[in-house]
Amino acid sequence: MTGGTGTIGSRAVPMLGTAGQEVRVLSRHLGENGPGITHVRADTVTGEGVAKALDGIEVVLHLAGGAKGDDTAAQNLTDAAKAAGVKHLILISVTGADKMPIGYFHAKAAAEQIVAESGVPYTIIRAAQLHDFVLPVIRAMGRLPLLPKPGGLRFEPVAVEEVARRLCEVTLGHPEGRVADIVGPEVLTVRELADVFYEETRRHRRLSLPVRIPGKIGRAYRAGDNLADDDALRGTGTWREFLAASMGAEV
Repeated sequence: MTGGTGTIGSRAVPMLGTAGQEVRVLSRHLGENGPGITHVRADTVTGEGVAKALDGIEVVLHLAGGAKGDDTAAQNLTDAAKAAGVKHLILISVTGADKMPIGYFHAKAAAEQIVAESGVPYTIIRAAQLHDFVLPVIRAMGRLPLLPKPGGLRFEPVAVEEVARRLCEVTLGHPEGRVADIVGPEVLTVRELADVFYEETRRHRRLSLPVRIPGKIGRAYRAGDNLADDDALRGTGTWREFLAASMGAEV
């Protein structure tokens, strides 16, 4: 597994362990080994150590990602996976990867194409933004005197545990190509996300400042190109439930 120490990976590793799987975690910084869990040092973007890390591996779950280099990492990983005779490569991507005119989405779409054309049996699953990643954005907006309200901007945030669970199901199964996206149960505007945040954290509700996202990006968001199709797998964990469960931590 790449990205095994990240937000999703740290949930998926113990789930796979509970399912009786031995997990080799590939990362730039070595973590602590445990029963059935081994960490190896490698870098998917530079390619350093990747081939050695995949030696003897049958299934690869690729979760590592960043602001840049996802396409390069996918190429390095698929090259090593093909050489190692990997039987199943699972890639997590982002909902709207092939529609949104943003560099991050373009790199995700390119990574999907690289995996699909690699010759390695694969499964690609796209996910919406995690609650954990939406929170810092809404928290920062909540500190402003006026809440920016980008017209047409909507999200369908999903619980990290549900994404991790679905990824484990796919990992334990057979290659399926592109499968249904996994997204949250709600489609929420920034105003709606912020209002729930204010309520759950008992903060004063800010007045809205309508703003318009210009150009192609604005048109894409207003068209809902960042949202999943009707056949998506929708989780059950809501934004409010996530915030309520986070009340013990600083929000």
